[in-house]
Amino acid sequence: MADRLTQLQDFINQQADNFCNSVGILQQTAIPSKFSGFDRGGSQTPQQQTQQEDYAHLFATLISRCARDIDALIESLPNEDSTTELQLASLRKLEQDNQGAAERLEDTVRRGELLLEQIQAALTDIAQSQLETNGVVQEKPVEPS
Repeated sequence: MADRLTQLQDFINQQADNFCNSVGILQQTAIPSKFSGFDRGGSQTPQQQTQQEDYAHLFATLISRCARDIDALIESLPNEDSTTELQLASLRKLEQDNQGAAERLEDTVRRGELLLEQIQAALTDIAQSQLETNGVVQEKPVEPS
């Protein structure tokens, strides 16, 4: 995964592409004005007008989404007030949080394994009871001593 500055540059490049493409589509779908001297003798059909509105909405959505992503990345960058000591303190805090989460996970796994053993024992008892009820008696295996 790329670092945040590289991601930021990629988003800025993407935003530039969005702007260029939107201008290109606007130029491609626009009709000449009556005052330009290039009147083609007609106005837009409703289908062309709807298509142009769809393009406008699409590019507005792409540009605003990309701008939000850029803002989020900029906010995630360290600020100038961040010193090495503050960063180390933050890393220590994250390490402590990680250690606590690891301990909680290990405890949860232990309880899950215990519960699994209890369920397996109960299923074995149920199966044995059903076999005995149906007249099939199975002797318990003799454990070697």
